[in-house]
Order: sequence, then C-alpha cells, then structure tokens
Amino acid sequence: MYVGCHLSASKGYLHMAKEAVSIGANTFQYFTRNPRGGNAKALDPKDTEAFRAFAGEHGFGQVLAHAPYTLNGCSADPGVRDFARRTMADDLQRLEATPGNLYNFHPGSHVGQGTETGIALIADMLNAVLFEDMHTTVLLETMAGKGSEIGGRFEELRAIIDRTERADCLGVCLDTCHVHDAGYNIVNDLDGVLAEFDRVIGLDRLRALHINDSKNPQGARKDRHEKLGEGHIGLEAILRIVEHPALRRLPMLLETPNELDGYAKEIAILKERHA
Repeated sequence: MYVGCHLSASKGYLHMAKEAVSIGANTFQYFTRNPRGGNAKALDPKDTEAFRAFAGEHGFGQVLAHAPYTLNGCSADPGVRDFARRTMADDLQRLEATPGNLYNFHPGSHVGQGTETGIALIADMLNAVLFEDMHTTVLLETMAGKGSEIGGRFEELRAIIDRTERADCLGVCLDTCHVHDAGYNIVNDLDGVLAEFDRVIGLDRLRALHINDSKNPQGARKDRHEKLGEGHIGLEAILRIVEHPALRRLPMLLETPNELDGYAKEIAILKERHA
C-alpha cells in the first residue's frame, strides 16, 4: 500500500521523504510552488539525488506534485491562461529531475464561457506544454462541480483527454470528497461509480487517489474536506475504497484538515485495514 499526505516542500525533497517515513507514509504530495502561484524554489541537484536514493531504499511509491490552485487554463482572461501555461510548462520541466512521478492539477473554471469552451481551452494548454519523452504523468483531478468548475463529471475529463494530442501522458486523480460532493454515490454504490468511471474514462487512466471525508452531503457541490470518519462519507466507506481490488495499489494521498500527528493516525488506520 502506498499512502501519504500533503507535506511542505520548503525544505526540499529529502526532508519531505524523511518526514513521510516518520509518520508511517511511503509516498507524499506537495505543491510545486506557493499554492497561490509565483516562482518555484530553485532545484538542488544534490537534494533530488539524495531523495531518489532514499525513496528507493524505503520502497516509496510514486510521489504526487500538485500544481498551484491559482492555475486556471480555461480562464476568460488571456493573462491568467498564459500564467497557467507558463507555470505548468516550468513545473513539468523541473519534474524531469525526479522522473517517473505524477503531476496533478485542477482543470479550472470556465467563468461563464461555457463548459465546451472551457474544455477546449484546457486541452489547448495541455497541447502546448506536454512534450515528447516526458517522464511525468499529468493527472486531471475529479472536481466537486462548484460554480463553473470543469471536472465535476467524468465526461468532462474524458472530453479533455480526447482533445489532447499526447493523451498517453494523461491520467486522473480521483478525490473522494470531490466525487461525493459532485453527486457520485461512493458510499453506497462504489462498484457502480467505478463501473461508470471505467465506461467513460477507463480505469487504466486512474493513477492516484485523494482520500478525504466531506463536510457536505452527497451532491452538495461545495468541496469542503473533513477528517476521516468525521464527515458525510464516513470511515467505513473510506475503508471500502482503500481496500477495493481496483484501487488498492494506487498512491493514496490524504488532504484532510490535519497536522502531522493527525496524518500519522489516519495513515495507521488505512494501513491496518489494508494489511
């Protein structure tokens, strides 16, 4: 089982890996730069080399780099779209220093332009930044569907994939809070939801999970994460997800409202059920 949580990248890759091991994790997620955007910290080749060695020694799974929340590749503002494109292009080049891992992003919000236009703009961005022989898989995250958000329906992610020229570089990260808030019944019909995902997108595209409970009832379209077992999804449903045969080998990243000690407790709960 590959399970981890969101960690701060401020002290580098090796520090994150050691912090992960200290709480029982064998993978982790981090923001590639300040979640509000801005410049990324310069890479330290010694740090990335030491991280790769440490991760190999400790049996780490794929690590998930998360794009800043401010990226909106389908904004109505050309300047915002340009920022998203330049940031993602820079992130993907930097991730070649830690090859074989994952890069996750929120597809964006069309802000009144319409879903079809939003999908086309996101695909245009991906077509501009994905490159031949890249060693990172880019993940579209399932979203809660709030406002004009793209990605609340599986069909929207499929449409982006279909418009992307290097679609072999793309996968999906399924966020349990988001799909629950979007209306998918992962509590009482997980098999049905996965069958729909497979029909629309294909389970082979599912490459990572964000494991979160939700403060909201199913279909609320609000996106508010909760600690495991303290929300409307509930611990038993979360545990059915992590032990599902189609999901149990995927990297699982916690984004619950916790500090490190809280993450350690949740990781222990997930690992105990997964044993």
